[in-house]
Amino acid sequence: MNRQRLFSVARVVIAAVVLAAVVYAVVRNWADVSVHLSQISAGTFALSTLAAAVGTWLTMLGWRVVLADLGSDLHLAPASGVFFVGQLGKYLPGSVWSVLVQADMAGRLGVPRRRTAVAGFLAIGFALLAGGLIGLPAASLLLGGGSAGSGGSGGFDWWVLLAVPVIVVLCVPRLLNAIIASCLRLLRRAPLEHGLSGPAVVRTVVVMVLAWLAFGVHTLLLARAVAGDALPHPGLTVAAISGYALSVSLGMLTVVLPAGLGAREGLLTLVLATALPTPAAAAVAITSRFIVTIVDVVAALAGWLYARSHHLVADRRVARGTGGGGGVSDDVSA
Repeated sequence: MNRQRLFSVARVVIAAVVLAAVVYAVVRNWADVSVHLSQISAGTFALSTLAAAVGTWLTMLGWRVVLADLGSDLHLAPASGVFFVGQLGKYLPGSVWSVLVQADMAGRLGVPRRRTAVAGFLAIGFALLAGGLIGLPAASLLLGGGSAGSGGSGGFDWWVLLAVPVIVVLCVPRLLNAIIASCLRLLRRAPLEHGLSGPAVVRTVVVMVLAWLAFGVHTLLLARAVAGDALPHPGLTVAAISGYALSVSLGMLTVVLPAGLGAREGLLTLVLATALPTPAAAAVAITSRFIVTIVDVVAALAGWLYARSHHLVADRRVARGTGGGGGVSDDVSA
């Protein structure tokens, strides 16, 4: 068995073990968790799903801004098909499947694969930066630096002040373009036609921040529902909105786990447990995962069907004849 296959098997085994552990934990505590799940009404479930759909849509728009700035301004319909179908790749163990699927699909539309790959990785990077910024209050909760809703005590303000300049530096177009050029040289790929512009970086970061806030609202609706008629904890809003951003961002870094399975739910439960009973926090994390997964699947299906029905997905042979610069034949799998 070669090394690549060995790593693939190891990733699958690790993902299976984590999934089994999550399922076991849910089953073991189902009596407590199910009580809180029953408190989520159909209306709250629908509103939470809508908020998650808005967050997913905004994430696609952020990716589309980057791709357009790099030179491929796709129409909204095929862009949706490429991004949403590609997003299903994150449910496979590994860290690059979504980008590879997006590069392959966009290649059929005549978009150079290296350009789509760069846009995909940059979109992930911008999402991580924005999620890390919004997740700072949750990080302070987990580290005991302050209490939920404390209004900036116990070091909370210092976290924000230290993070802002770091994020600003990482978003400087000149630095980003230099990193992109170095990576392409390392992979022995042709450079991009032009680099990222400052306005595109700003728009992408703003859109990603709005996406995280939408997902935070999705979590907050569920959290308020499971809290019941009791007076909400003053830090519930911060824990829900910031906790989702932190847990998903860190989950994205666990590349051996499909879509951060297990790690994301565990972190979100820990953060929400600062404002909710632990079984209620677990119920929110489980329901959130279910809703977001359904939104991803429906978005992928809708994007693909819309693009196909409007004849916006070019035949591969046509794409090979029209995709200039040898981009369609670029192999990003290296």
